[in-house]
Amino acid sequence: MGLFDRLFGSTEDKDPRPNVHFGRYSDSYKSAEKVEVWDKALSYFEENRYLDCYKQFFIYLRDEQEENVECYEDNGQLVFELYQGSKKITGFANDEQLRAEAKIAYSESLNVGFMRRLIEKNFELKFSRFALDGNNNIVIVFDTYTLDGSPYKLYHALKELAVNADKQDDLLLDEFNMLQPVDVSHLKPLPQDEKEVKYHYIKQEIEATLEEMNNGSLDKNQYPRGISVLLLDLIYRLDYLTKPEGYMMESLERMHRQYFAQDGQSLIQKNQMLYKLLSSLMERPKDEFFKEMYRVKATFGITDPINHDRVVDFIDSELDSMDWYKDNKHLKTALAIPGYIIGYCMFYYAVPRPVRELFHLFYEITNPKYFKSLGFSDIYFDTQTDTFNKKSIRRAIDQIASRNRKNYPKLNPAVASLSFRSPLDFAKSYLLLVRNLNMARIE
Repeated sequence: MGLFDRLFGSTEDKDPRPNVHFGRYSDSYKSAEKVEVWDKALSYFEENRYLDCYKQFFIYLRDEQEENVECYEDNGQLVFELYQGSKKITGFANDEQLRAEAKIAYSESLNVGFMRRLIEKNFELKFSRFALDGNNNIVIVFDTYTLDGSPYKLYHALKELAVNADKQDDLLLDEFNMLQPVDVSHLKPLPQDEKEVKYHYIKQEIEATLEEMNNGSLDKNQYPRGISVLLLDLIYRLDYLTKPEGYMMESLERMHRQYFAQDGQSLIQKNQMLYKLLSSLMERPKDEFFKEMYRVKATFGITDPINHDRVVDFIDSELDSMDWYKDNKHLKTALAIPGYIIGYCMFYYAVPRPVRELFHLFYEITNPKYFKSLGFSDIYFDTQTDTFNKKSIRRAIDQIASRNRKNYPKLNPAVASLSFRSPLDFAKSYLLLVRNLNMARIE
């Protein structure tokens, strides 16, 4: 069996933990073998061996755990499929051209509103374009001659096409009633019990945070920055832990965009905006949440990869503010600061893999009821006795370091520095452990 067949074959999930997905997909964690495949694609392109180049290119895109790319030869041309969220992108390549498209929605009748929207969107796109096919489907299309279809161009073009296809179908279907879903047979609804757990968590956490904002120990008018941290911690936590699709995903992204927009609004006004959007989200019918709870595959990450120095800078700029809130007995706000730091990094960036795994472990430790409800057996914090399982936490950190040490040979987390006196002390010491990691890579 050749490399092409092995990499495009099926894989089996041997992880005994529940098959629950978290957080935003990133394609930045490529192995050394995948980097070699990329280099081979570039070499074939320089030699004008276009189909060989594209075979290697799609091997590079293929994530064996996601099973996100399929590619085969048919009558002298390459046929491919790749997945990005709720959308399937299909296409072909031969010695002369490559073409890819994704169906966005079916339109029973043409409407000035969505047609104007798509025309305006076309002016923002660099490689692809929205169009109507012969069956009244809204599609997004990219094509190129092979002569200038280098792997670099293909990567950015297909990413633009895929990301916009995935985002625009949800937005258009939610806004324009005459549009209907199309090409969604690959979506797999989540198990009913997982839907129930996630829905309960969303409602419970929004309700608790808004109650803290209105009636907690912190005056929302005198200390708006503290209220912002509470709300942003919630937004990023919901995004990572419930992995929403459709309307809710776009709502959380809109909250993030509007909060950080340079629009002249005060923090008090921005907090009130977040309050209204979260309240509106909580009022959605249960079946609307369930309709958007499905499992998807992804090929391209939408977050930008960063090195550990950026994580260190962000921790340094935010973590010390915990002390004032702790000293003045605003304990929920103090505990939200580490959550905000981790949540922002996971929402906005693709952090290095060991850091991502350690951040995920932090969520497991600090949300024990949620993870237990999802079927996870590793309980790191006993909510009845308010005690940490120190041995399990240290072992989990050591396991993360061990499996990443091949690429980060100096990775040696200082588990002895962790403080288990209280959730606040633990959270701060945990962020400092991450901050002080030696993330030097093999040259």
